[in-house]
Amino acid sequence: MLGLAACSSPQNNEQAGATTDAASTMADTAAAAPSAAPKAVQPAGPAPAWAPDIAPEMQTVIEKLASLSGPTPPEKLPVAEVRKAPSATDATMAVMKDYGIQTPPSKLDTMSREVAPGVKARIYTPKGATGPLPVVVYYHGGGWVIANLDTYDPSVRALAEQTGAIFVSVAYRQAPEHKFPTAHNDSFAAYQWVLKNAASIKGDPKRVAVAGESAGGNLAAAVCMMARDKGVMQPKHQLLVYPIAGYDLNTPSYQKNAQAKPLSKPFMAWFFDKYLRTPADGKNPLISLVTAPNLKGLAPATVIGAGIDPLMSEGKTYADKLQAAGVPVTYKLYDNVTHEFFGMGAVVPEAKAAEAQAAEELKKALQ
Repeated sequence: MLGLAACSSPQNNEQAGATTDAASTMADTAAAAPSAAPKAVQPAGPAPAWAPDIAPEMQTVIEKLASLSGPTPPEKLPVAEVRKAPSATDATMAVMKDYGIQTPPSKLDTMSREVAPGVKARIYTPKGATGPLPVVVYYHGGGWVIANLDTYDPSVRALAEQTGAIFVSVAYRQAPEHKFPTAHNDSFAAYQWVLKNAASIKGDPKRVAVAGESAGGNLAAAVCMMARDKGVMQPKHQLLVYPIAGYDLNTPSYQKNAQAKPLSKPFMAWFFDKYLRTPADGKNPLISLVTAPNLKGLAPATVIGAGIDPLMSEGKTYADKLQAAGVPVTYKLYDNVTHEFFGMGAVVPEAKAAEAQAAEELKKALQ
């Protein structure tokens, strides 16, 4: 969803260089866990009415998220409270602690860089790397409003460790303080910074891809469009995980998954309200990717969808429209999981499979 990490760990994108991030916390949590063989992850109650076929591990995370959050739906809360609310990442870490699931020691070093005025990034580099390595510019989710680099740290670490690439995770400025097109412009500026400065971070400027989840998937796709239209080198690949790709809140998946968690139809409307200056912005091709008049000449794409997600229909539509425009596309739908599942590989088998698929596609594109 929108990044939905939906609800999100304490908001502070300025901590881009912090090394005490979510994955480190996961490792600490695991170290304190009992050493007995982990129990099978099982939900406490019946499947929710909005997802009768939800995978058991996914349901367990959703139950944990509900127990950590208050009863008030996030779209009824002020932005500051939603930013402080527990995230899907927090719920996943709590499930890991409950079940004694351990995370191996990190194989990555991190550092912070300013990549545009007011825009920091956390750079993940394989330990001992000499370079030049391929680089992936990554954009986190959160509906352009909530979440931060820590919220999506597990996704970035999984991909960085499995690809051997450098990842530049961008802390673009967020709404409502910074409305459209600020996050999009920040994202493109970060991509340009990587092209110009890749060598300084042990990267290869000729092997650069973009990736993102939810709102971040929208930003990654938009960066490809902006690069093409401005005559800047096109990324070698675009990885779009349940991207926001449209402004139509009445697609089949919006109707079917209107009450889903962590991303619902009302919550998505809340994000649009906070980021867009007027409803007219929703029809801009950088927001409504599926209505863009020209998709030719864009980077080959991997599009990953979640079956229990309001954004499922538009992600599939965008993949189909890319393919019709001659762009090579790999599309994969993971049926019985929700928005935000991707970074949950330590707990949810479908997430582990999606991370492996995404990493393999990136490696092929960047070899």
